[in-house]
Amino acid sequence: EAIFSAFKRKETFATSGPRIKLRFFAGYGYGKQILNTQGAVHLAYKRGVAMGGVLPIRRDASPEFFVWAIADPNSAPLQRIQIVKGWIDRSGQARETVIDVACAKGLVPDAITHRCPESDAWVDMDDCSYNTEAGSAQLKAVWQDSEFDAEEPAFYYARVLENPTCRWSTWDAIRAGASPRPDLPATIQERAWSSAIQMGGS
Repeated sequence: EAIFSAFKRKETFATSGPRIKLRFFAGYGYGKQILNTQGAVHLAYKRGVAMGGVLPIRRDASPEFFVWAIADPNSAPLQRIQIVKGWIDRSGQARETVIDVACAKGLVPDAITHRCPESDAWVDMDDCSYNTEAGSAQLKAVWQDSEFDAEEPAFYYARVLENPTCRWSTWDAIRAGASPRPDLPATIQERAWSSAIQMGGS
């Protein structure tokens, strides 16, 4: 019953395969302190809306977003969390931007590019093993959209990326004792993404 209720609320997320867990909220007044607060999820519900919801617009404040991801223990560690914003600007053009909001191993996104530093994750093409020290078991962040414009319709969703792992075609090549096909990427980055949160009427 709880699962179908979540579907009805659109409070859902999907993954490309691994069992990554993802929570995404929007509200006002979360602050960085929620990251270390016991009962953070309960507080996030109380002060805002979950993924799939509609957050009322406030003319006196910009929305804040709380995102929390936990890696699949049977898959690669997490590399980064991103928030994807889509909006219609004042000229009527559809726009999109991607912001890295959390980086593995406590690294910080660049203030100008909004991108995490390059990862030192690697994949061994002989057996598809990878280093587990380059990523994180979980990532979480609070991000505020300082460029939010109440006159521009907007939505946001969260995306979390694992460190690279072998693509299925590379696994097939190794099993067959052949070289991976040069016309296909040797590795991929598995991921999870949330339902969108829409900015609604005040």
